[in-house]
Amino acid sequence: MSDSILKISERDFERLRGFIYQACGINLSKQKKVLVESRLQKRLVAHAMSSFSTYCDYVMNSMEGQAEIVHLIDSVATNKTDFFREPGHFEFLEREALPSFSRLRMPRPFKVWSSACSTGEEPYTLAMVLEEFYNSNPSFEYRIVASDISTKVLEKAVKGVYDERTITGIPMSLRKRYLLRSKNQENPTIRIAPGLRSKVAFKRINLTDSVLEVEPDFDAVFCRNVLIYFDRQTQEQVVRKLLSKLRLGGYLFIGHSESIYHMQLPVKQLRPTVFQRV
Repeated sequence: MSDSILKISERDFERLRGFIYQACGINLSKQKKVLVESRLQKRLVAHAMSSFSTYCDYVMNSMEGQAEIVHLIDSVATNKTDFFREPGHFEFLEREALPSFSRLRMPRPFKVWSSACSTGEEPYTLAMVLEEFYNSNPSFEYRIVASDISTKVLEKAVKGVYDERTITGIPMSLRKRYLLRSKNQENPTIRIAPGLRSKVAFKRINLTDSVLEVEPDFDAVFCRNVLIYFDRQTQEQVVRKLLSKLRLGGYLFIGHSESIYHMQLPVKQLRPTVFQRV
């Protein structure tokens, strides 16, 4: 196989579009053809394949290709995130959701699920917020589950190592308490402190699976900036499954570019992108 860029035909692109939609609900537009073509080059090289047609047949029509589906989804999934992204959500947690939970005096930890956690910035932000609340409320306990469809980003999330340039959104007081700096001056990185990393349990979950392998009765579920990749029908199916894992009175957080208006859901809106299960 040569080092030149292999081209994907319209037919094979449509085959992949349909297969990816069935596998994980991601609705790739026709404008994503070049992106798919470029991102899958390494997968063709890995299997010494000389055409996208061969790759499609391998993934879709062979038993051996079943294991490749995870790598296919890893390659095309978009994973853009930041620490304290959409900070109003974390302020709502700190000022309203957590004090409300404490007043209930429930005999269990506050449970939150970061359902599309990408490389880990969201669940580690949640861990900082919850740990700060614990420091002021010693009887408070919490648990964080973080999931994503991509094994590649989950590996990075578990390590908790980030480029130093990514921490600009983290307040200085929290940086001092929860981040460790590398000694590499040429390529400075930070790592989430072990105590905070231990508070987050990571697992792979495909939100479009018929059954979500995660416990019920979460107090808060974050599903931000992932619904935009689904069509309307899939969005509603995913949100209904998320709500089934949320306790009555629990909170659902979605991204500011997303909407669940006109869906018949058991929620009331508290903020533009904050909903409570009723």
